[in-house]
Amino acid sequence: MVDGSILIIDDNKSILSALEILLQFEYKTVKTINNPNQISSYPDLGDIDIVLLDMNFSAGVNTGNEGLFWLKEIKKKAPETSVIMMTAYGAVELAVKALKEGAADFVLKPWKNEKLLTTIRSAYLLRKSKKEIKNLKQKEQHLKQVLNQDKNYIVGTSKAINSVLKLTHKVAKTDVSVLITGENGTGKELIARELHRSSARKNEVFIGVDMGSISESLFESELFGHVKGAFTDAKEDRIGKFEAANSGTLFLDEIGNLSMPMQAKLLSAIQNKVIVRVGSNKEVPVDIRLVCATNNDLFQMVKDGLFREDLLYRLNTIHIKIPPLRERDQDILVLADFFLKKFASKYGKPQMDMMQTAKEKLMSYPWPGNIRELQHALERAVILAEGNSLKPDDLLLQASPSMKGEQLSVTLEEMEHLMITNALNEHNGNFSAAAEQLGISRQTLYNKLKKMNPDGQ
Repeated sequence: MVDGSILIIDDNKSILSALEILLQFEYKTVKTINNPNQISSYPDLGDIDIVLLDMNFSAGVNTGNEGLFWLKEIKKKAPETSVIMMTAYGAVELAVKALKEGAADFVLKPWKNEKLLTTIRSAYLLRKSKKEIKNLKQKEQHLKQVLNQDKNYIVGTSKAINSVLKLTHKVAKTDVSVLITGENGTGKELIARELHRSSARKNEVFIGVDMGSISESLFESELFGHVKGAFTDAKEDRIGKFEAANSGTLFLDEIGNLSMPMQAKLLSAIQNKVIVRVGSNKEVPVDIRLVCATNNDLFQMVKDGLFREDLLYRLNTIHIKIPPLRERDQDILVLADFFLKKFASKYGKPQMDMMQTAKEKLMSYPWPGNIRELQHALERAVILAEGNSLKPDDLLLQASPSMKGEQLSVTLEEMEHLMITNALNEHNGNFSAAAEQLGISRQTLYNKLKKMNPDGQ
């Protein structure tokens, strides 16, 4: 017996009895009504899997218009319910019209039991498929909402950050490609998420990819997917990031780390708006909003022959440059207060505040690691602080502070070198732990060390 429900609607009580006897051993629930006017007030019509609906209810009328009317009413109340039309007056035109109005099938009276059972079984499977599709769509929408939840906020009131946000919200209304640049830790991904959240694609998925962590051998598989058997470990079909982000936003971080061959493959996908999975010849169209980010000077890389000029102009329709924290000095204490409250709550110290001398120390520091460094500094301070007030000594900063207004005595490249060296020393050479502290991927850390020591010294 199938765990399904059937509602039979016919003004002929003999028909109702015959169908009820036939179906009661096939389906768990079989109900009948002899007046179609009861359809409007029928309880939980959407829970019925199949409706068997007569097409003519008035004596001497055989046009089928009554049945078509009630078919429309049922589909309004229960669009996923499968409806099978029944009539003693068969006509091809009438059957076609019923199917166009949403009927699952058409049965002539008198019927053959085996054929009727087969027709009902097919309609039941159709109804089941519709329910599964609806459930999958609901789960997909819920998943998108979960994935798009961003518990990080863009905090600040400075003119510099307000200018960035104004441009971000203006550009978000379009579908153009956006290149976000800025030093490490300035919040490039937050701006990318704000672009997505303010766009027409906000109800679709946001997929972020750290390009610096993808090896050249896995580049195509990660971005474009693969089919089963495409290579040794390809045990099943897998979609790539482009397909996963279809209809939504694809964020490619560390875009400046791509090799020239990888750049060529990415350019082809962007230009043609199609991808081909590894091991397949079938082109798959993709519709994405592309946002990329880097801390590298791509224009200089083009001059040095390290980045394709045609790819740069594909990515750079709109350029958003995020200012470093030292150019947002009025935001430093605003951000510090935000992080202080966040971590004080997280670590069970809700009454914590900050001494004025600690604030002065924050304001005099150059913040080479920008907002990410400030965040880590406040988290460490909250964890290590003995009392309820943060003191200057609780703030363990990576380098000696430079007084506001004074020029840094080291270059940013030298500061980055110092931060990497300090992080590796602090974690006894553990690359994973050092990369986590610096807020970059392990692969990006390798790449930066290689750039710092091209001869492997």
